[in-house]
Amino acid sequence: MSEVLRLREVRKTYNPGRSNAVEVLRGVDLSLIRGEVVALVAPSGAGKSTLLHIAGLLDAPDEGQVLLEGEDMTHEGDRRRTLARRDRIGFVYQFHHLLPEFSAAENVVLPQLAAGRRRSEADARTRDLLERVGVFARADHRPAALSGGEQQRVAFCRALANRPRLLLADEPTGNLDPATSERVFDALMDLARSEGLAALVATHNLALAARMDRVVRLEKGRVVPG
Repeated sequence: MSEVLRLREVRKTYNPGRSNAVEVLRGVDLSLIRGEVVALVAPSGAGKSTLLHIAGLLDAPDEGQVLLEGEDMTHEGDRRRTLARRDRIGFVYQFHHLLPEFSAAENVVLPQLAAGRRRSEADARTRDLLERVGVFARADHRPAALSGGEQQRVAFCRALANRPRLLLADEPTGNLDPATSERVFDALMDLARSEGLAALVATHNLALAARMDRVVRLEKGRVVPG
């Protein structure tokens, strides 16, 4: 099966060489394949956000390698990393960070236009995603007119708009009620299967984690099987 993400011996220390140095990641090894949804479980402060930032090319490791679809991105320049994030990686955070001056639909369309897609193609993709998570009826509303759960579902759609190979999600259902969380989770699993998406989902929801393809834990700076 095709490997989408590979982390090899990734290490990260904050304030290196100082008395308050904190070794957050101590040789992380992790791989994700196409169509696989992996739960990342870790207590607060264990370094999961650092791990997601490195996997998403938002930060660089002190040591080790980050490979995206077999391509070593560890020491690539800002432009190539930015293009990789735009075209191949989707991000979902616990807080939505939608653009307030644009409608729900426009928040999903804009990343596609930035990537060079035709407007008709972007509109069709947007409608499909918003319908999957049950917010198409609110497509013309700006974020301020949406509930928190609706905003988070729009953010989920935005992350998937450009058909990324890798989705990185940090507590994506943390602000959703159980029924809405279930719908978003079902959409994620369906898209992973149908589009060959690999997803790494950080969550404290152990019941949700157990329904994913695999569970890993971040303990003492290393990834271990869940």
